[in-house]
Amino acid sequence: MIVQLNPALPIITPKGEAYAHFLIDYGMEEHLLWVCFINETGECWTFRNPQIRLKPNETFNRLKTSNIE
Repeated sequence: MIVQLNPALPIITPKGEAYAHFLIDYGMEEHLLWVCFINETGECWTFRNPQIRLKPNETFNRLKTSNIE
């Protein structure tokens, strides 16, 4: 199943800051796949759940991100 995220989510990836635009779900035995566009380069990459974090946001009291795999 593919889901378009509206609005796109600002995230941190191993390639830098990005926006996640789509989510791919292959079922219970697999990680969710996040289709993202890297802010700096415009490249499109797909990352597994453990590879991404939401960007910090003081409004939602999300002040720090943990390490990325």
